Amino acid sequence: MELIQSFSVDHTRIVPGIFTSRVDSLGDKTVTTYDIRLKRPNREPVIDVAAMHSLEHIIATYLRNDPDWKDEVIYWGPMGCLTGFYLILKGSRGPKEIYALMLSAFRFVKDVKEVPGVAPENCGNYLMHNLEMAKWYAREFADYLEANAENSDIFEYPKAERLVTDDGQRFYDS
Repeated sequence: MELIQSFSVDHTRIVPGIFTSRVDSLGDKTVTTYDIRLKRPNREPVIDVAAMHSLEHIIATYLRNDPDWKDEVIYWGPMGCLTGFYLILKGSRGPKEIYALMLSAFRFVKDVKEVPGVAPENCGNYLMHNLEMAKWYAREFADYLEANAENSDIFEYPKAERLVTDDGQRFYDS
């Protein structure tokens, strides 16, 4: 079975940042999945689950209300590994083209007074939220993005290369 695209990323070398995870053509339409990585996998503690849930609610609401982007947003949600989020947008833009959007979304979190959609009718686990921790993670990531805006590592995936010998043996190299 072929590895899916996101498993070809070298998770031992990835840093927090904004990456193109995949670009898909759906007939005459294109959609792009972005990896919005807040934590270094397997080297930093993952994002607190309740804070991750709050960030999901706050930033999804922000993105779907942004006048310039709301019609482009298909999905915003957490990664299963709790090191970041996936953003799916219509079209095909490079990570640098959504940098300002991501920076403004994470900066927006600091002024939020309450997490949107936390009633039992609106959320499948409405008691599992942590706004103060969400603010902390958002500030940490926004500060990091600003400090590293000129660093290409926050926009380019480190790929794990698969070397295949003539007899079909696979080797993994970074």
